Amino acid sequence: MKKQLFITLAAVTAALGSLAFVQAQGNGGQAENQEAPAAQAGELVQPFDFPHEPHVAVNQIDCQYCHFSAERSRSAGVPPLATCMGCHTYVDGEAQAEDIAQIRQFWERGEPIPWDRVYRVADHVYFPHMRHVSAGVECADCHGDVGEDISVIQQVNQPLTMGWCLNCHLEMDASRDCTVCHY
Repeated sequence: MKKQLFITLAAVTAALGSLAFVQAQGNGGQAENQEAPAAQAGELVQPFDFPHEPHVAVNQIDCQYCHFSAERSRSAGVPPLATCMGCHTYVDGEAQAEDIAQIRQFWERGEPIPWDRVYRVADHVYFPHMRHVSAGVECADCHGDVGEDISVIQQVNQPLTMGWCLNCHLEMDASRDCTVCHY
């Protein structure tokens, strides 16, 4: 009797989950009450335009030097101000002198830089950066070539949809089991 009840509850749960998934897909992959990912919204206001180009292309600083948690965490995170100051205590950054001065002011006040989050996946999605890094996925595969002359990554236009992710999983021969990303 308990086994039959369990099977019935599992079937009902699966049916309701499928229905919710299909309805979300009918709305462009977004649940009705869910915000669009910040990267697509285009309304971010950052404290200043962070130039990836001199850091990545000119000085050849690896992404994981600043975004060090990407290899061991779900989130790549925003670099702590101490990482910036490790260089900018000594490097004035002539082309961005005003921005460097602003970074130093945050440091002196003991305040983090109030960056707006750029990428956001839906609440029902689990995206672990560490698994992608350990699988050899390059940062540019998802975030584009940030070494180009762009400001904050908000200009990189990735859809962050299930279809986009599945296409990559197919190309990379990665698991397409639902529980890999949805649990």
